[in-house]
Amino acid sequence: MQVTVDRSRCTGHGRCYVLSPEVFEPDDDGYCTTDPAEVPADLLEQAQRGAANCPEEAITVIVVAGTDG
Repeated sequence: MQVTVDRSRCTGHGRCYVLSPEVFEPDDDGYCTTDPAEVPADLLEQAQRGAANCPEEAITVIVVAGTDG
């Protein structure tokens, strides 16, 4: 699974990393970042929770069919 953050849309609300710290974290300026962008499949629910709660819809979760993540 891949998680991407559109930095041009993120305004630093922090909902993603507060609700899903296993996937998201703040950078030095408080904006969302993911490390690494390839996220293990067992964190899918957390990744989706963070994306669903982003008011700017800056987070995209991509699940590739036929893979473990």
